[in-house]
Amino acid sequence: MIADVIRRCFPIAAKAVADRAEEINKLNVFPVPDGDTGTNMSLTLKTVVSDVEALPADASMADVAKAITHGSLMGARGNSGVITSQILRGFAEGVVDVKDDPLTTDDFAACARRAKKVAFQAVRKPVEGTILTVVSDLSAKADDLAKQKVDLDEALKELVTQAYESVARTPDLLPVLKENGVVDSGAFGFAVFFEAFVNAALGDGGTVRNFQTTVDTSSHENAKAQVAKNVHFVINDDWEGSKYRYCTEFLFKADHEDFDQKKNLDFLASMGDCELLVGSFPDYKIHVHSNEPDKVLHHMLQEGQIFEVFVHNMDLEGKERTAILARDAEAAEQTHEDVMEVPMQKPAKKDLGFVAVAAGSGEADILKSLGVDQVVSGGQTMNPSTADILGAIEKTNAKNVIVLPDNGNIRMAAEAAASAVEDCKVTVVPTKTVPQAFAAMFVVENDKDVSTIAEAMNEAIAEIHDGEVTEAIRDSQAADGTPIKKGDIMGIQDGDITVVGSSVEEVTLELVKKIQDANEGDTLTILAGADMPEDRFEALCAKIEDAEPDLEMDPHRGEQPLYPIIFSIE
Repeated sequence: MIADVIRRCFPIAAKAVADRAEEINKLNVFPVPDGDTGTNMSLTLKTVVSDVEALPADASMADVAKAITHGSLMGARGNSGVITSQILRGFAEGVVDVKDDPLTTDDFAACARRAKKVAFQAVRKPVEGTILTVVSDLSAKADDLAKQKVDLDEALKELVTQAYESVARTPDLLPVLKENGVVDSGAFGFAVFFEAFVNAALGDGGTVRNFQTTVDTSSHENAKAQVAKNVHFVINDDWEGSKYRYCTEFLFKADHEDFDQKKNLDFLASMGDCELLVGSFPDYKIHVHSNEPDKVLHHMLQEGQIFEVFVHNMDLEGKERTAILARDAEAAEQTHEDVMEVPMQKPAKKDLGFVAVAAGSGEADILKSLGVDQVVSGGQTMNPSTADILGAIEKTNAKNVIVLPDNGNIRMAAEAAASAVEDCKVTVVPTKTVPQAFAAMFVVENDKDVSTIAEAMNEAIAEIHDGEVTEAIRDSQAADGTPIKKGDIMGIQDGDITVVGSSVEEVTLELVKKIQDANEGDTLTILAGADMPEDRFEALCAKIEDAEPDLEMDPHRGEQPLYPIIFSIE
């Protein structure tokens, strides 16, 4: 049955992408890299596998299609992941409509047309030379093979070749690819997935031969073998002309059936580019590149509920990619081998590493300056997954790792990640805020053992009293029963709403006074959010100094979304 074939082959194809994720990641040469394409596609497919494998053994094709659609939407990461989810959705919908079992070439062509239609509908401005090119070419080729009455098994083999031919011509359609001597990363990732799926279906075990990535398409017969011969990765760290820094993506559940998808997609377009809003009532996936992720989230909160939020700083990701390519290039020069064939030599593991979570770029910079090795993007309303934290732990390349979750909602994910690590000892120090993480890192003495350091960190965070200032998104009440109206400014003291007012300045001053009256601290560390103008921040700091002359001020730009002010007193 079709459902059985899909359930057997999908995990094999997903694993093929996961195995080559790093190779796919390296192909991402855009000046605004949208995360790591290979990683994003792999995580998207992994969620589908989980949903499909959770089905009962006798699940119908409709059940399998629903699992593919739901899993790919819920797990979609980045542009590539979201578009992949729509390709899978379209194909799954097409299979449900098929009356034949097993499939015929005509059936497959119909499914490919559906996949193309759904994928292109999801993208407001389709770009040639991307994954969309591959799905479009596959659809056209499938139609041609169906007209020729080619048997499905033979047709699938030809379609695999077509997929790699499409990948190989992406540089001719997108100048930035040709300039860097590479093919499109999303297109290549999809070809890897498609080939593994076809091989598994035809009994070849899903093996994906070790094709490289080329721009040479000398013949139809050797298209696959030529997809990357003699590729040269050009280090691209040019942000000139790039308008948007933050890749913002999240799941959204609409509150009302008259949710206007087009109107909200237009709003996303007004906030940046690469905007995607896919799904159907009430569940949607949203993706946009913007300089104001806080405003994107605030707007969508008026329309429904948001969850699984990820905000990636693409500038930092681009610099990290540049560093990796530079390292690979140096290794290739030393060994006189092609960069694709140079094994990644990991340095010896260091004794101790640190992982922390932060929502703002300024917060991340401060944490790194204090010795944190890996900063995971996330925080309130944008909790990173266990996989995100696990990946950061592995990147530290340390024998012992201390994780600072910096949010109560993230602690369980951090502990789950810690329990999943086998080759190093991981300790979670339960910081609830970024300022607590600052204090914890200040007391680190690297010559001490891990348990001693963790104990000192716990003692340090116990001395911290936090304040957070944000806007109420719905009616509620403060800890003392004071009513809160939507739009009020709230002051949160050690997790409880204790101050309600009409302005950020008013609430911050009162909150500082309440904490200082109760605890008489010496130092105030204060972070300005992304939507807090610098002149307004400086004026607020001056008012605090006048009101609390005994407090030593330590102001910074935190650039966190949704919270214009975060501070701590110790």
